[in-house]
Amino acid sequence: MNIRTWAVALLLPVAAAALAAAPDEHMQAGMQSFRGGDFQRALEHWTSAAAAYEAAGNREGQILALVQSADAALSLGRNPDALRQLRQAVALAQRDGMENLVPAVESSLGNAHLLGGRLADAEATLRSAIERSRKTNNAQLAAAALNNLGNVLAAQSRYGEAIAAYREALQSSKDRTAAGRTSTNLARALIDAGRSAEATALLADLSAQARALEPSHDKAYLLISVARLHARIQSSRQALAGLQEALAVAEAIGDARGQSYALGYLGELYEQAARNDEALRLTQRAIFAAQQANAPEILYRWQWQAGRLLRAQAKNEQAIVSYQHALATLGSVRSDLSAGGLRASFRESIGPVYSELADLLIEQSAGASDAKRVAQYLVDARNTMELLKGAELQDYFQDDCVAALRARTAGIDQIDARTAALYPIILKDRLELLLTLPDGMKRFTTRVDAARLTAEIRAFRARLERKTTHQYYPHARQLYDWLIAPIAAELERQRIDTLVIVPDGALRTIPLAALHDGEQFLVARYALATTPGLTLTEPRPLARERVQVLLNGLTESVQGFPPLPHVADELETIHALYGGTVLQDRTFTIPNMEKGLQATPYSVVHIASHAQFDRDIEKTFLLTYEGKLSMSKLEQFLGLSKFRTDAVELLTLSACETAAGDDRAALGLAGLAIKAGARSAVATLWMVNDPASAALVSYFYRELQTPGLSKAKALQSAQLSLLKDLRYRHPNYWGAFLLIGNWL
Repeated sequence: MNIRTWAVALLLPVAAAALAAAPDEHMQAGMQSFRGGDFQRALEHWTSAAAAYEAAGNREGQILALVQSADAALSLGRNPDALRQLRQAVALAQRDGMENLVPAVESSLGNAHLLGGRLADAEATLRSAIERSRKTNNAQLAAAALNNLGNVLAAQSRYGEAIAAYREALQSSKDRTAAGRTSTNLARALIDAGRSAEATALLADLSAQARALEPSHDKAYLLISVARLHARIQSSRQALAGLQEALAVAEAIGDARGQSYALGYLGELYEQAARNDEALRLTQRAIFAAQQANAPEILYRWQWQAGRLLRAQAKNEQAIVSYQHALATLGSVRSDLSAGGLRASFRESIGPVYSELADLLIEQSAGASDAKRVAQYLVDARNTMELLKGAELQDYFQDDCVAALRARTAGIDQIDARTAALYPIILKDRLELLLTLPDGMKRFTTRVDAARLTAEIRAFRARLERKTTHQYYPHARQLYDWLIAPIAAELERQRIDTLVIVPDGALRTIPLAALHDGEQFLVARYALATTPGLTLTEPRPLARERVQVLLNGLTESVQGFPPLPHVADELETIHALYGGTVLQDRTFTIPNMEKGLQATPYSVVHIASHAQFDRDIEKTFLLTYEGKLSMSKLEQFLGLSKFRTDAVELLTLSACETAAGDDRAALGLAGLAIKAGARSAVATLWMVNDPASAALVSYFYRELQTPGLSKAKALQSAQLSLLKDLRYRHPNYWGAFLLIGNWL
């Protein structure tokens, strides 16, 4: 069971009561299908009901049908569809003055925000639903919203508040099924809070309550949820009994989805007990049941589980096929599977499907004797990680910008003679380095586990931001030894002068330019660029003869942010080199930017203003004089449209920052060029000293005028110019600048 199943469908009794006076065949059939676990059929019925109510002018019926449709969509993992339906329902209720229906819609909308990872929106919406429900003395609806609020609080590890919300919901709940779900959520929060003794007592009561229910979808799912919690507290016997009983119930009522969950989690129990043959048989039955239920949102889990079990049996080629099936299934539903609302990140919850397959492919390459076969395994491993990087970006941006870019980008098949691409893959027990060179790919392995590597990365980043000390140095040496030393001889042999890095995980939070070999920084040896993925990059030189530049910047303090007085000199220097349009201070507004970008096909857009990258895309912004420019708005301005047929060649943000240790926020920075629709971006990992930043950026643009000089080499030259200045030798001043995307 996952959060989608136990967190939805709490409004069924409320809607049923509201429609009792005027029953509708589709609504009733939808409720029957939902209770039987056939969410797809329920969705079809409720969608038809909404259309019929709309045609009849029955707004109340239409709104309630939309809410039910949204709950079915959430159960199927279709979060975007649910959000559309709920927003339509809210708009209808407010437009037609049906304030009594707003709390029901808000309760479901808050749940949808949770599952989409928008926790702040979820909490605000649910608190509004609770307040409105109390004003109308609707205790059952308040209980539903309180349950959902508890889920939001638990997702943020605010367990004390979550427990209080669940208990308050139980005091108001009069529906046994809804109370069972809330009690399950309460037990889960108690376990997460380290209060296992209380959870154990509650689970004993829940098991008895579940067994007393009539056979139904709700009974099967409650038994599964309770069994899963028993497994977490090492009560294996109770977990096994609960899953077996849930399977019997699901089989009795013909609930294929319920059967798949019960069988799959039984397989997981046997897997944990190392009873791999039995686990695999159960998992294969779970796969068949998920296929029968047309439930790809759970099918990939069991295909992944089968892959693990086959690998444990040393059936590696079969395991590879099973993992590939899991990825293919994920590809059909990934846009709907956001991990943001869950208690684990996308990387933690879904990432292992990709990384475990890559690990397996690399392992197979080591045992292959044919050189072509070795090369193919390594390419397949890299391509698997490419899929993960694209999926992570899609999850962060919550749209299809990655797919849109891939559709029009050839990617990198071959790099030029003096360039190499480094593809680090962080695995649990080691670091794999796949180095793409002009003559092919080579593999290098560093024996450092993920936990130790991540700790070293965190320490390096924290100390880089202290520009009055050299405490970063031991970490710069250690990371060099792990990441660069293994490949250094090969880079030297092939006379490489440009190194393109595709950073993985925590590596996105640090500048590799500041790594040190004991004699010099890495930037002194190589021009460096980063890219979120080789299939997301299309190297092509900047057309210098027709550069048109839009310069934007703030020097004044606005909206509580400090002034950037040296921005004026920065903009003046770049304008003297390239000409173009300047929007500064009061003229640097969102409408002025939009108007300018629609009127002129600028190839370079420079923004010298505060910018913050947050783990939540909704909180990521660029500061303008009168407001905050979101990433979605920036995409609208710069992306290909009727106003722009060529992509922006270079987007520069000279005063942005991401929080240290926040890999998800760094993911947003890494995907900046993709989201903005630019071929390249220059941005900073942290706020750099204002005069140092102005000096480096000005030098970069001067170097960019040199014929034949790549953007990567122009940035290298600018960074080295600061390194030679005694005032700015510390990597805090120059290391934060990254070139992202096309490096030519």
